[in-house]
Amino acid sequence: MSALDYQPLFHELAAAEKDGRHYQRLRDQLVTEHLPLARHIADRFAERGESVEDLRQVAALGLIHAVDRFDVARGIDFLAYAVPTITGEVRRHLRDQGWAVRVPRRLKELCGSIDVARVELSRRTGRAPTPSEVAKHLGLSLDEVYEGLHAASAHRLVSLDEEDLTDVLVAEDQALEVVELHHALDPMLRGLPKRERRIVVLRFFRNMTQSQIADSVGVSQMHVSRLLSRSLARMRDLLVEG
Repeated sequence: MSALDYQPLFHELAAAEKDGRHYQRLRDQLVTEHLPLARHIADRFAERGESVEDLRQVAALGLIHAVDRFDVARGIDFLAYAVPTITGEVRRHLRDQGWAVRVPRRLKELCGSIDVARVELSRRTGRAPTPSEVAKHLGLSLDEVYEGLHAASAHRLVSLDEEDLTDVLVAEDQALEVVELHHALDPMLRGLPKRERRIVVLRFFRNMTQSQIADSVGVSQMHVSRLLSRSLARMRDLLVEG
């Protein structure tokens, strides 16, 4: 069953009585079916000073929150909602456990360099820079920038003395969620054919509708729907295999 195939279950869950057995059965099914996603996200933080088992439990809690809070009426894919929700739960756990205090000096310096670069680039372009732009500006690899962005989310090193940084920091937090979504899904994206990978990227990271994607790719909306469903099913299979 693909991520899109779960939409009817979420509709059924939304209509069920929350204190009833049917609601609990649907909720348990949705959580169980998506546990591989939670484990995958937790494992990406495995070298941050916490045990993998603890991180998986925190990620599972984030998954439960995602299932409980997901509004199927908004018409978005559950996977796009669940990844940042679960990732945020793990990030908060690491922050609360004092992980930022134990960040290696190299990583702290990397965080500082990235924060300064993002502020500078934001002022220059009037928007939050992409990770690729930051990497090019600093002469770093994209993986190094991703590593620094995750560290910065737990321990912000940028100065807040200047009032005009407030809007920039809000934009940074929103951009970071997109970065984390891409970072978490990247191994599965690499397993998709080029056109299907593009469709998933347009849907998840560009917030485009299926109709807009159809115009961009040059196929019918129905074909986009089929390709998206197949792609999400493949991504979920890759999660289970991993």
